[in-house]
Amino acid sequence: MEINGTGIGQGVAVGPVVRMAEQLPPPVDRPSHLDPELEGERARASLSVVAAELANRGAKAGGAAKDVLEAQAMMAEDPSLVDEVTKLLATGKTAERAVYESFAAYRDLLLGMGGYMAERATDLDDISQRVIANLLKLPAPGVPNPGHAFVLVARDLAPADTATLDLDQVLGLVTIDGGPTSHTAILAREKSIVAIVGATDAATLADGDTVVVDAANDVVISAPTPEQVADAEARIAERAALEAAPVTPGALADGTPVPLLANLGSADGAAEAVKLGAEGVGLFRTEFLFLDADTAPSVREQQEHYTRLLSAFPGRKVVVRVLDAGADKPLSFLNDAHEENPALGLRGIRALRHSEIILREQLTALAMADATTDADLWVMAPMIATVEETEYFTKLADELGIKVAGVMVETPSAALIADRVLRVAAFASIGTNDLTQYTMAADRLLGTVANLQSPWHPAVLKLIADVGAAGAELGKPVGICGEAAADPLLAVVLVGLGATSLSMSPSALADVRASLARYTPDDAKALARAAMAAEGAADAKQAAQAVATEITTARAAAS
Repeated sequence: MEINGTGIGQGVAVGPVVRMAEQLPPPVDRPSHLDPELEGERARASLSVVAAELANRGAKAGGAAKDVLEAQAMMAEDPSLVDEVTKLLATGKTAERAVYESFAAYRDLLLGMGGYMAERATDLDDISQRVIANLLKLPAPGVPNPGHAFVLVARDLAPADTATLDLDQVLGLVTIDGGPTSHTAILAREKSIVAIVGATDAATLADGDTVVVDAANDVVISAPTPEQVADAEARIAERAALEAAPVTPGALADGTPVPLLANLGSADGAAEAVKLGAEGVGLFRTEFLFLDADTAPSVREQQEHYTRLLSAFPGRKVVVRVLDAGADKPLSFLNDAHEENPALGLRGIRALRHSEIILREQLTALAMADATTDADLWVMAPMIATVEETEYFTKLADELGIKVAGVMVETPSAALIADRVLRVAAFASIGTNDLTQYTMAADRLLGTVANLQSPWHPAVLKLIADVGAAGAELGKPVGICGEAAADPLLAVVLVGLGATSLSMSPSALADVRASLARYTPDDAKALARAAMAAEGAADAKQAAQAVATEITTARAAAS
């Protein structure tokens, strides 16, 4: 039986299934026999224990996991949540029930806000479960330890669990819920875990079932034949050899360079990115400096962080995105006003113009860091939709000492007028996650519309092609910094559409590098034409794969 989902990366794994236990049931709503103050002490103690545990896990895991788990730890002791727990305890509830109800109410609030905040609602469920387990003196929810290597099947995985998976035991990961931009997917990609998310029918798998987890083909094979197991094992050996091969710059088969860059969320990941072959940074997210803070960081504080990043890439391109925040990532010092549809509200460059001093200070700090380092700094603005916004950002960046100022193309409007936008901007970087979301009118955080969230859709590819054509005509670089660049086959298509560089999670670099090396520029254009001519996302991927197979077969026959 084949179970479809969304593969993360290109890996394959074979092994027996171990199911992760379902969540604890809601605590019984009964009156407490303890004084509210004593129940309050119990609740606060458990919240502190869980917060410390999450922070410790984050410190050990490092990278993106550290940022995610530190944010969870802060959520566990959020004053507004603690106040709500205290109010419920005063009505006679137990600490367990008060925690459950408080977190559930806050979770519903975040879900209603949509966007980034809705994504964090799942994290609240994990924190609540851990606190309740601590109060009940039960083991915290987590990954089972059967004493042998296994494929983990779960409803979804909390960041704390994904970040600390024992990769000597966990051969692969399959989740029933979740999508390609969930925390589970992001952390699995960073840790190079063979994973398939959103595999609804995986709920039918039982402990001990043998499965092949084929992320490259978006499928879990239950009860595989001996031939399917042998094929999977051969591919595992092939990938191991690939990862051990010497690192070389990204290039097509004829030597045409395609720089492969890293997406980073903090300077902590720079050394590992370089080790894995990153030729620079295509997207440095600066949000980590601002999120969960009461005030904006000072120019000096920002300069120190940017200097550390730039120092890790002497002589190499580093593309920094200024703060991408707003109504869907509310910051008290930027804009925390409630909006009915935050994904279409005051976010990105719109929010920064609303509080220009924050943008000015960030650009000043970046210029100061650039002056003391040898990296090739490029700076870009998020969520550009108009030429006027492009002119605003590039003029301000030039005024404050930024040498190369560009824009993110994440809205269909920016893609459709890319020729005019690129007459003003020095470069464009296409954020395929948001571009897909806005093109398909499908929230990328909602599993209910996951089938519409693929960057393979011809409508999305057409917009990317428009930007690529504009860049070629004007001699302006066009990079890709969305998760689409991490798909080895789609990476070739993107180059065929005019992308001049690709930026991705460092763990994806080896696969993409190997894929590009198999095709010439004409091959890439042929794959792109085939995908563009398809009716839908799945058809586009199949069409590109068919052309790729023809090219490989013809080459093999010729040799």
